[in-house]
Amino acid sequence: MVWEPEIEELERRRALGRALGGEERVQQQHDAGKLTVRERIDLLADPGTFREFGVMAGSADYQGNDLAAFRPQPFVIGLVEVDGREVVVGGGDYTSRGAARANDRSVSKSAYAEKMALDLSVPIVRLIDAFGADIRAIESIGRTYIPANPHWEIAAQQLSEIPVVSVALGAVAGYPAAQMAATHFSVMVREMSQVFAAGPPVVERALGMPITKEDLGGYLIHSRQSGLVDNDVADEAEALAEVRRFLSYLPTNVWEAPPILPCDDPADRREEVLLSLVPRDRRRPYDARKMVTLIMDRDSTFEMGRYFGRSLITMFARLDGHPVGVMANDPRQYGGSMDAAAAQKMEKFVDLCDTFHLPVVNFVDQPGFMVGPESEASGTLKHGVRALTAVYEATVPWASVVVRRVYGVAGAGHQNHSRTNLRVAWPSGEWGSLPIEGGVMAAYRRQIESAADPEAERREIEERLIALRSPFRTAEAFNIEDIIDPRETRAELARWVRSSWRQIPRLLGKRARGMRP
Repeated sequence: MVWEPEIEELERRRALGRALGGEERVQQQHDAGKLTVRERIDLLADPGTFREFGVMAGSADYQGNDLAAFRPQPFVIGLVEVDGREVVVGGGDYTSRGAARANDRSVSKSAYAEKMALDLSVPIVRLIDAFGADIRAIESIGRTYIPANPHWEIAAQQLSEIPVVSVALGAVAGYPAAQMAATHFSVMVREMSQVFAAGPPVVERALGMPITKEDLGGYLIHSRQSGLVDNDVADEAEALAEVRRFLSYLPTNVWEAPPILPCDDPADRREEVLLSLVPRDRRRPYDARKMVTLIMDRDSTFEMGRYFGRSLITMFARLDGHPVGVMANDPRQYGGSMDAAAAQKMEKFVDLCDTFHLPVVNFVDQPGFMVGPESEASGTLKHGVRALTAVYEATVPWASVVVRRVYGVAGAGHQNHSRTNLRVAWPSGEWGSLPIEGGVMAAYRRQIESAADPEAERREIEERLIALRSPFRTAEAFNIEDIIDPRETRAELARWVRSSWRQIPRLLGKRARGMRP
């Protein structure tokens, strides 16, 4: 037992590191209704799989050669398994933050985790409960310093190589707030987490504007308005369950294919509801989410960004066990038209699917770009063109199902027309450069205004053109590849995904253009 004293000291130091900020600080965390970082990791990881690194890192005080006091670095990192796959996890420890010295270099531990994920080519999950710069460091180091974003080149590279997830679990400001944006999927807990460039004291000092943390950067700001955060949830357990769900659709890295799961849902399942889902009255909306869930594998859909860019639905789902990205225009929001927010959402989602080789299924009911002065001022055209560029740069297999409308430039962006993609339409499909009802007044204005009865003239022209709107006339000209019974959609898409999966091996690897966060 030559080394027994050192082994005892090793275990003592490990215990000090695992104790976080101490019993009192841990209790304060629990009293605030929050879990500790280690409890969060336990919720994320498969049981018993956490392999921690740097548990003994921190600030120590010595009396002679004896350890008198120890403050762990306020950051915990390691490797876990999530559904049997290796994942790097790093989380801020708020219980140690207050006790740690201002110049503790927990950033080195965080950077180690980021680099480890990149070098091992495995996903990284950031459990963020921290703020960035600490002004007390000036006194500690005796000078100011030129700011730098440490290891940002790693963050940029990660987006093109491995799945990156960030979870806001407290007030998040500064550099950690930027990490919330540099991600493929982000989630925050309602009423518990906030994200901002700088917190209320800085805002009040700079702008003379007293404001609460929630009003400045709560979930209503970022999942509804800014789009910084994809999803918001009720509690921490739900947040970590969403992380597990998100990762389940993706490969470990871009050099691997997405995982196919066994499927007992018949590929040729027909849903009678689909035959009457789209109303004959073109002014009436329908439930696009219900449509998607009826067609995809049962209980396989996972929606992201529901409350931002609401005219576009974006989901992961499975078809005959194959993971796919799903987009669907929502006629209940702006009639499904593309506004600036929906365009930004579309661009990011297409990039995400293309980065990780998920085939895309697009359910199209696109009346065009949102119009009006507010739409113009918000940059709808600029953001819309970026979204269409993402579609044309995508290389993954693509299927478009024309459910109803396809109009204008935005409608034309339902797929890359230079490629051979699956495209089918339902009998409810209609299309053109402009909707007939609105386009007639623009194109025939002089004729209508000079008529003895302008209203009757307008109706007569519209009725004449509407008679030519039948999708079967388009099929005669082979301008639509096929028109199908809506009940056949699942079988059609299941055949497509099995066939198109042969393309995935040649797409594996890193794209020349990086992921746009």
